Amino acid sequence: MFIANTATPYYAVIFTSQRTEEDKKNYMKTAELMIEFASKQEGFLGVDRTCDLEGLEITVSYWVSLEAIKQWKENDSHRKVKEKGKQDWYSSYSTRICKVEREYSNI
Repeated sequence: MFIANTATPYYAVIFTSQRTEEDKKNYMKTAELMIEFASKQEGFLGVDRTCDLEGLEITVSYWVSLEAIKQWKENDSHRKVKEKGKQDWYSSYSTRICKVEREYSNI
């Protein structure tokens, strides 16, 4: 999914993970559910996601403010899934938060 008509500045949360072999089917269903939940969160603008065959995944979500990101981080459903991820689904991960001041595209 690509974001459209986004006025800068906005924020990007870049979540990079290396997945384990654990429970791939439920992981994918849960990841889609989290995107659905995030899309209903105030301040959510969109998401881009990709993964490779070795389990490296990069998800970039876009938000209007740092406060909106904080509210998503504190969302109860999101918290529970993060704990499940730490325990079962990720051998490593990192989260980066960036302010986007300019963007270019050919869309």
